[in-house]
Amino acid sequence: MAATVHNPRFSNLTALSSTKPAHSHAAARAGALRRLGPSSGVRCYQGQASELGSQSQSQSQRVTLKNGGDSLDICRVLNGMWQTGGGWGRIDRDDAADAMFRHADAGLSTFDMADHYGPAEDLYGIFINRVRRERPPEFLEKIRGLTKWVPPPVKMTSGFVREAINVSRKRMDVASLDMLQFHWWEYSNPGYLDALKHLTDLKEEGKIKTVALTNFDTERLQIILDHEIPVVSNQVQHSIIDMRPQQKMAELCQLTGVKLITYGTVMGGLLSEKFLDTNLAIPFAGPPLNTPSLQKYKRMVDAWGGWSQFQAVLQTLKKVASKHGVKIPTVAVKYILDQPAVAGSMVGVRLGLSEHIKDSNDIFSLVLDEEDVASIQEVSKRGRDLLKVIGDCGDEYRRA
Repeated sequence: MAATVHNPRFSNLTALSSTKPAHSHAAARAGALRRLGPSSGVRCYQGQASELGSQSQSQSQRVTLKNGGDSLDICRVLNGMWQTGGGWGRIDRDDAADAMFRHADAGLSTFDMADHYGPAEDLYGIFINRVRRERPPEFLEKIRGLTKWVPPPVKMTSGFVREAINVSRKRMDVASLDMLQFHWWEYSNPGYLDALKHLTDLKEEGKIKTVALTNFDTERLQIILDHEIPVVSNQVQHSIIDMRPQQKMAELCQLTGVKLITYGTVMGGLLSEKFLDTNLAIPFAGPPLNTPSLQKYKRMVDAWGGWSQFQAVLQTLKKVASKHGVKIPTVAVKYILDQPAVAGSMVGVRLGLSEHIKDSNDIFSLVLDEEDVASIQEVSKRGRDLLKVIGDCGDEYRRA
């Protein structure tokens, strides 16, 4: 899960113009750019097609994110740790570490967290220490800890950035962060470029292995790439309901090699049998929306088309799931993993409280046929165009 708390202090912001990078070799680099088309306004690098999209790759359990000399292989189904931050039930640290072991033992060995997800980074530190003691080196080599930094939009000095990264390194008990995913609140403040340059310096020092983004839009991703900041991925909200990343972002990603990591893919659990054939308009008639994620994604359903339309999505997914002997969330994640430029998708984990290890592993063996895909596409398109309603990826965090 990416940065998740909408801050009402931040209004809808004026977009930055796409300025040229201030590098001495910018002109030479500009020669390698071309326009996607007269209506897109997106500049993309030539000759770097996405490595994802083939059936054989979508079946693979791991994928490598790359930009230049930087690379990191991750599990394509990531364990999202937003749920450790409060609001989903009390987390016991020992039980949580045990649950992380069960996921890793099952091959689900990539964990996604953030500096503001409560004790998530500390839990990872406890877990990775136990891995070092209790598992062989080859097991440790498969574990990945991806974190995020969500700073206030203040002046991004080298010292300020370094201090924040050192805090995460200490909490996670690692010499080098596998991935640092950066979020920025205010595009009118170009300090995000300064922060990313400082993060790149820390990567060169060995304190970060890969630099990435979360909740950036297509225009800002292009600007960042123009400044030759070697981001490997952008984590964005993407589900059968929210197909915005496929309208602009994915095309840029395919041409530049940047990958998408998706969250909200099962919509906090709304895309499940639990909410099939329910009517939330009748008080106490349906399952309670008693977690921050359920409440967040119910608002997304309302923006898209409402609960009645959403029931048609669940009914279609149930038909596909029954056909393949799996559950609705498995189909929902697989459909998004098969989308262009998508490297991995998040499944939230309530460590020590509940888990869906089998359902997550079923994703890797599921193959959606043409009939399945067509039926899901048809019902997905019945709702409103969220790009027009909300804006591009991440704009939901930058509206008043």
